[in-house]
Amino acid sequence: MPIVPDRGGDQDDQGAARWSGPLFHDAQEPPAPSPEHGSEPAHGPARGDAGTTPGEQPTVPPAPQRKRAGRDLRAAIGVGLGLGVVIAVSLFVQKVLFLGVITVAVVVGLWELTSRLAERKEIRAPLVPLAVGGAAMVVAGYLRGAEGAWVAMALTTLAVLVWRMTEPPDNYLRDVTAGIFAAFYVPFLATFVALMLAADGDGPQRVLTFLVLTVVSDTGAYAVGWKFGKHRLAPRISPGKTREGMLGAIVFAVVAGALCTHFLIDGGTWWQGLILGFAVAVSATLGDLGESMIKRDLGIKDMGSLLPGHGGIMDRLDSLLPTAPVVWLLLVIFVGAG
Repeated sequence: MPIVPDRGGDQDDQGAARWSGPLFHDAQEPPAPSPEHGSEPAHGPARGDAGTTPGEQPTVPPAPQRKRAGRDLRAAIGVGLGLGVVIAVSLFVQKVLFLGVITVAVVVGLWELTSRLAERKEIRAPLVPLAVGGAAMVVAGYLRGAEGAWVAMALTTLAVLVWRMTEPPDNYLRDVTAGIFAAFYVPFLATFVALMLAADGDGPQRVLTFLVLTVVSDTGAYAVGWKFGKHRLAPRISPGKTREGMLGAIVFAVVAGALCTHFLIDGGTWWQGLILGFAVAVSATLGDLGESMIKRDLGIKDMGSLLPGHGGIMDRLDSLLPTAPVVWLLLVIFVGAG
């Protein structure tokens, strides 16, 4: 999972994250103090040569603030390294263990998403059939391939429709629509990680390539955007993202893609990695923007607070989920299903 601080936060014009002001840049800044709150009237007492009244100390302009990250960087790195160890150990020791990691992440992500929908919009997407169906999707995808994942998705949709019938009919359509969206957005997209894992021979290496490219893309966007970002990419959705950061994501990802496909993927070549890296940079950025749209609509900064320095599980899955089917498909085209 990406261990860099979230790129979705507000930033100033130089790209530094800024959490002390309004939640979003298009929010209204607090009004300046009026004269009756202690300001000098327009025609107040005469001032001295230094622009001060007798006995008043000269006003010293505040020093410019340094760029700083918007989150606890130490906590973010510590939690990210811990997650990385869990992922690496489970991925290369036993595939079933990593399958369990995917399932836990899916269930927790569904809980965060449905909780925020209920809190902010009073949308009651049924969690129980979503959690059970989501776990079934991941396992079915690993054991039975894409066909198994689609069957599990269909059964989960049916379960959501029936489960919601136990409550009053008010807002039934709204709730089941949100439930079907949650089923597709979290567990179904995560199923493509299980499909990569199931590949004979280099399954763990495919998953590692997918994770590395997404992390590198996020890191490149954050580093380049923080240092050189001036032109915002999508200011109405995520003011912190810049065109320079997007370029950094592409450069970092294509280099990492060439290395990963050459050294990790059976039958892969460096030029395939260039295409893969570019696709990952685009899909990861779109995934980030997509969740930013959801959070803006809900009026929240994070989906949860489970991971110190990162937010919630969904705040770490935002770029991973839409990238999984992209990497799976391109690897199937380039080297086969395995």
